[in-house]
Amino acid sequence: MTTTQRRRPELAAFLRGRRARVTPADVGMPPGLRRRTPGLRREEVAQLSGVGVTWYTWLEQGRPINASPQVLDAVARTLRLDQPEREHLYHLAEVPYDQGPEGLAQQVGPEIQTVIDTLDPHPAVVYNSRYDILATNPAYSHLFRVPAIRDIGVPNALWSLFGVSEEACPVVHRDRELPVMVATLRSAYGRHVGEPAWEDFIRRLSAASEHFAELWASGEVILPGPRVKTFRHDTVGELRMTSVSLSVDGMPECRMVVYTPDDADTREKVELLRERRERLWPPSETASAEVR
Repeated sequence: MTTTQRRRPELAAFLRGRRARVTPADVGMPPGLRRRTPGLRREEVAQLSGVGVTWYTWLEQGRPINASPQVLDAVARTLRLDQPEREHLYHLAEVPYDQGPEGLAQQVGPEIQTVIDTLDPHPAVVYNSRYDILATNPAYSHLFRVPAIRDIGVPNALWSLFGVSEEACPVVHRDRELPVMVATLRSAYGRHVGEPAWEDFIRRLSAASEHFAELWASGEVILPGPRVKTFRHDTVGELRMTSVSLSVDGMPECRMVVYTPDDADTREKVELLRERRERLWPPSETASAEVR
């Protein structure tokens, strides 16, 4: 059974269920005669959405018809779908969902910030699936010195790494590590093909970095996972760190990445960096540090 054949029955059931929960009063219509089923009728959904009754009936029956984003938006408004439900509708209808500039999470709550602060002196960060940097602890900020804002308007790990020379890049073995990051980005991109925000991100980063453009064109795909990476710091030299990605409940397409020392030498260097930070910036000034 193809993906389309699996999704269409789900789409039909989803639309019927959401139609049943919307009353005529919810959309400003008189109740009319007694109804055999709860909620709106199909013809009422079609009328309120500005689409043909036959077309909507076929959509709700799960027939293999094409739907445009504009029509799905109209149906979503009529059925009073919230953002997760609207996104679900798009996926079931196999139409690229444009989350817009605010579609991906761009911040974390205080409870998540507290968790990553508690992990200090181990560097920790929260990324969304586009590698936007949503939160860091002081150890991460001190190790990577993420630039404040690049062209996309928010701190982003890919922009930070591809936008500097090899000498200035904190990642050792760029030829091995950067392809993995791009392949991880592409695995997330599959859920967002055609969305303007994502397409613009890829276009602008490709224009800014020939290296990124070459890696992107390779088409490699990989999921996030634990890795041993080597970083350089101008004070203590190279550090071998194990990176582990953890999902964050309530934040789809976001992950917390924690770096822990892979050997005794790195463990000593991490402690030296912590002591240096505390001499330069007292804990009260670095708690809940933001990326600058």
